[in-house]
Amino acid sequence: MKLKLLIVPVLIVGVLGCKEKDKTPIEVERPKPVYVSTYKALPSEEFVIVNATLLTGNGEQLNNAAMWVKNGKIEAVGQSVSFPQGIKKIDAKGKWVSPGLIDVHSHLGVYPSPSHENNADGNEMTEPVTAQVWAEHAVWTQDPGFDLALAGGVTSLQILPGSGNLIGGRGVTLKNIPSITVQGMKFPDAPHGLKMACGENPKRVYGKKGRAPMTRMGNVAGYRSAWIKAKAYKEKWDKYYQAAEKGEEKDPPKRDLKLETLAGVLSGDILVHNHCYRAEEMAVMIDIAKEFNYKISTFHHAVEAYKIADILAENNICSAMWADWWGFKHEAYDSVRENVAMVDKAKACAIVHSDSAIGIQHLNQESAKAMAAGNKRGTQIEPKDAIRWITSNPAKSLGIEDRVGSLEKGKMADIVVWNQNPFSVYAKAEQVYIDGALVFDLNNQTNNAVSDFDLGIKQPQGERL
Repeated sequence: MKLKLLIVPVLIVGVLGCKEKDKTPIEVERPKPVYVSTYKALPSEEFVIVNATLLTGNGEQLNNAAMWVKNGKIEAVGQSVSFPQGIKKIDAKGKWVSPGLIDVHSHLGVYPSPSHENNADGNEMTEPVTAQVWAEHAVWTQDPGFDLALAGGVTSLQILPGSGNLIGGRGVTLKNIPSITVQGMKFPDAPHGLKMACGENPKRVYGKKGRAPMTRMGNVAGYRSAWIKAKAYKEKWDKYYQAAEKGEEKDPPKRDLKLETLAGVLSGDILVHNHCYRAEEMAVMIDIAKEFNYKISTFHHAVEAYKIADILAENNICSAMWADWWGFKHEAYDSVRENVAMVDKAKACAIVHSDSAIGIQHLNQESAKAMAAGNKRGTQIEPKDAIRWITSNPAKSLGIEDRVGSLEKGKMADIVVWNQNPFSVYAKAEQVYIDGALVFDLNNQTNNAVSDFDLGIKQPQGERL
């Protein structure tokens, strides 16, 4: 009997192996990209900025330097740049130049100004897991907040769903240009983000309704249940495609929008952006990610990131933090002003974010506060270091660091010209360029974008609207 048990499987494998050789792969329709970016760079001219103090975003400060921009891209950067005669020259003597600022956490467009419940589209709080919803499907592109952010030097930003759910849906990364459609703002080929939230928000929202989750235990059980379903869903589709490659005809699994998004995370195509305040909860979320083999890109708010900065560095996870917001709820109490600097000092990816229509206008000043707090503690952070918190590090968080976030040859010419050191309380963005096109000019606002809301409605005399 033992001999037969050993022989039969070998024979079966052999027979199947012979049949496989006769089969040809079956062509199956794989999911096509949907809601793709239609972004087109605005027309730009070739120019060179000279005599500037450049904060490159990659840890360098270049004094009395130049930057040549051609076809919307950075052609050359340095203290000795050769450029063609006759191109437009911008003298930036006494001025500072940085990469365009990037905010990884914004709700512009989904919670637009003026605030009104009819425009509040950021939280689909109908069930704890709403991975099927996409923030881009609710962005109001005429939100005047976009123009105000541009005046603060913000050239790219991620729009996220709110934090009322365990899993709130997909975020979208936008280029901050005027557009009628959100797809016209959508950063080309930027990966989607998945908004997750731990802690007080989801347990409060659903606990009040007498539903799960009601506790942090319930939160974790909810994440794990969702990932178990997503893993099984992904495996079904993987087996379907594998069978087609072997020439086997099978009916495709039924599509599920919620599980499709979660499976995208498990495949590494969608980045996880996790609202989380407390240190031990961030550690739990890292354990969950390891259990289901996905990667957390960034913890948002991360008030207690300083307590686990070494763990964040070890796991290559960014922390998007405020300079000094704290105490507005229990999980935000154990904050220190040195948080950003301490995370940076541990060689983890530190980011200053806004989560605010007002804060997004002052990311440079928020970073200045965080830098000052760190230096008071003795961390010796310079402007060349702090600029990374609002340029190259958020670009890394969003998976777009190969194209923006630093002043380097070949990258998109997203640039801010400041009237002085951007970490001064008196600093203002004088000019902002996106892909080499001038999109904001403090001293000549005639060509600056104006939203429909700012234009207003003029009522003809004697007529009723």
